[in-house]
Amino acid sequence: MSDLHATVENVLIDERVRGFPPGHPPLPPAAIGTQGWKPYDGKMALPLISLDRQAFAGNIDLMMAYVKSHGAEIAPHAKTPMSTALADALLAAGAWGTTVADIRQAAVLLKAGQRRLILANEIGGIAAARRLAALLSDYPDAELHVFVDSIALVEALRLAWQARADLPPLGLLVEFGTGRAGLRSADAAAAILDAILAAETPVFRLTGIAAYEGAAATADVEETRLRIDALMAMTSDFLPKIRARIARERPLLVTSGGSVFFDIVVARLSTAVAADPACRLVLRSGAIFFHDHGIYERGLAGLDARGGLHIGDKTVSAAAGFRPALRVWAEVLSRPEPGLAIAGMGVRDVAMDQGLPRPLALYRDGAYLTDLENTDVFRLNDQHAFLALADNSDVAVGDVIEFGISHPCTCLDRHAILYGLDPDHSVTAAYLTSFG
Repeated sequence: MSDLHATVENVLIDERVRGFPPGHPPLPPAAIGTQGWKPYDGKMALPLISLDRQAFAGNIDLMMAYVKSHGAEIAPHAKTPMSTALADALLAAGAWGTTVADIRQAAVLLKAGQRRLILANEIGGIAAARRLAALLSDYPDAELHVFVDSIALVEALRLAWQARADLPPLGLLVEFGTGRAGLRSADAAAAILDAILAAETPVFRLTGIAAYEGAAATADVEETRLRIDALMAMTSDFLPKIRARIARERPLLVTSGGSVFFDIVVARLSTAVAADPACRLVLRSGAIFFHDHGIYERGLAGLDARGGLHIGDKTVSAAAGFRPALRVWAEVLSRPEPGLAIAGMGVRDVAMDQGLPRPLALYRDGAYLTDLENTDVFRLNDQHAFLALADNSDVAVGDVIEFGISHPCTCLDRHAILYGLDPDHSVTAAYLTSFG
């Protein structure tokens, strides 16, 4: 057991953490799921964020079935929950590895015992390369693949690995991109390939190609598809150029699919990967396992419009198959005007970058009362949500509202604990997050 796991096991949670009942004796995380609490029972401090464990498990099953049916692998992006327990659950369900966005996130996963990581980003220059080397010197059994899109970064990493003899092998992934980082042409990629191959050693090697298609998205559906198609074409066309320079049996990765466009990625890259027996296609989607009532809801509707999920000889609706697993719970604090309610949840508690939270259901006196229709959040400030109510609304001060969220990645990072709920809404687990 790693030092981090030992620390997590010994830590005590109290009312300084969202959700924990004020005045309750401190508890270790493992004990929180045995108390019988519910987000609307009047005991738990609000606001808090919860995970529908059944929906999460169903999303895992569906996504893993899809990936395996296409002969691909997945390394889910850990930046969404930054929970080592949930990352471990995805590995146990069949994930090939885990994706991280930076060196600190890599440290969290390595200390938790994970060893196969994709660092899906450029890390900086020589100082960052030395920091990465310092981290990996403690993990001789690590398998880490990092994105590169400049000769400067290749050289920085080469110098850092050349300076030490205590490092595990480092895999370099030549990144193509549009709208964010990544190389914009095959000629630019060829120059990076030359630099890597000229500098290779047994512990400093090219391991494949990477891309991130999510940054290609625009408000125009057809334009988005054309941009992703072009990126995927550039990525797949470069694979045989790499293979012409190295041994046919040498393993290579092609990795993309870190968004709701993973179906396009699979459709565009599978043929090139299948033509290379030593190549593996690795998707990186992470937020899909959590889904939402906003950006991912819209994204999966778009996926269905493109033909749905093809799993074996069946076509499955993505919108119907995946279920939103995250909720934020808050109390009604005030009814200052007709048609207006103020709930105790603001931008410190919930995401708003990809849409405002959606009121789903109303609870009163510790019990479900009704679904909320014709009710919308129209504004957030630091600690408050402003809800427009229907004229006949029965929402009262002290009621608890269950909200759906939009964009898991920018909602979860506001919370130290994600409370796992069973179908009856009882808290049966507490997942610590590590957002730093």
